Amino acid sequence: MSADSATQSLTGASLKAALDSPGIGDAIYALASEIYPICRSITGEGVRDTLRALSKHAPIVQHEVATGTLVLDWTVPKEWVIRDAWIKNTAGERVVDFQKHNLHVLNYSTPIRATLPLSELKKNIFTLPEQPDLIPYRTSYYNERWGFCMSQNALDALPDGNYEVCVDSELKQGSLTYGEIVHRGASDEEVLFSVHTCHPSLANDNCSGMALLALLAGAMAKVKTRYTYRFLFAPGTIGAITWLARNGEAAKRIKHGLVMSCVGDRGGFTYKRTRRGNARIDRVMTRVLPGAKVIDFFPYGYDERQYASPGFDLDVGLFQRTQFATFPEYHTSGDNLDFITPDALAGSYRAIVSAINALENERRYLNTAPHGEPQLGRRGLYAAIGGDKDSYAKSMAMLWVLNLSDGDHSLEDIAERAGAELGVIEATAALLEESGLLKAL
Repeated sequence: MSADSATQSLTGASLKAALDSPGIGDAIYALASEIYPICRSITGEGVRDTLRALSKHAPIVQHEVATGTLVLDWTVPKEWVIRDAWIKNTAGERVVDFQKHNLHVLNYSTPIRATLPLSELKKNIFTLPEQPDLIPYRTSYYNERWGFCMSQNALDALPDGNYEVCVDSELKQGSLTYGEIVHRGASDEEVLFSVHTCHPSLANDNCSGMALLALLAGAMAKVKTRYTYRFLFAPGTIGAITWLARNGEAAKRIKHGLVMSCVGDRGGFTYKRTRRGNARIDRVMTRVLPGAKVIDFFPYGYDERQYASPGFDLDVGLFQRTQFATFPEYHTSGDNLDFITPDALAGSYRAIVSAINALENERRYLNTAPHGEPQLGRRGLYAAIGGDKDSYAKSMAMLWVLNLSDGDHSLEDIAERAGAELGVIEATAALLEESGLLKAL
């Protein structure tokens, strides 16, 4: 692998130290704060502006895919341009103002300029009656319509009468933008980290994930790794689908992966397993996140479901703090910069670093005589076990190591599955390697 002289080859504690810094939580929070005001969508300048801001911290390459391009069963939509949006009362005052909060406009709203009575206007206003102080986040990507979002209390305060409405927007022939970084490792096997870039001013979902991933990618550039790491910044659903449609060969090299969102709130960790349910990334994450809420895969949520679609079947899990759609602030103006904290962001960052460390340094072996149980006696291995009170445990450790040394399970996996001490499994593996029954990977 080619690398400059500043790049380090590190393992274990030194890898963690190289990727971490005492102020990492503050740095992630500052970057999340910088991109928070940007009005993003699945296409448009908001995504590009966000990637440009993130690119100050990591070498993100932007890709443009033209409107109308067929991507799997989808088509890249028209590009959305939004310049301004407002509702004015008869005094000319803006009672709803996109410039004050970009959630006020229906994301992907078509243009309108009209004067309407309140009764008609209400048909195109979205609120949250059960959370009357909050502005909802609503979209209309593939169903052309115009609309506004506001708090229920603000809507209730509007007197009857006529209102001037304006959405200064357009849907045009343009492109979809996604960003990518490939950190080359010694192996062509890849680890994918993916975040969605389409949500506007929602701090946890997903300014937190974008900021964390950009700073992680920047830190990773300074170290040598065994795996190749791919960092993907793409609009939700259509972005991941577009990447998969254009990168079929690269997708085959992805062996492990994580989608990251909602990583800045104060809740505990949540991990959603891969479609397979017992992939190496699943085993790693359950080890590095003790006490986390672990949920099984289901085909809804974020882009893990695109990577796990049957035609690709990639081992990609979902890493979050509080699970999406379960906290009151989700997809509302309550998901603001007060909802995320530097400490929570730092904790999420260090959890991902721990996962990288585990993937990089797990010891895995391949059974060189995998067809049936090898004859241990003629190799003197039963004698090595001995006849002491621990001989049964040693024998079982040997059988577990032989059975699970398939190139996929690490010694940590085997110890956990066997209910054995890691030290016993390590000693057993060393003995079997010496006898020629195991080959280190």
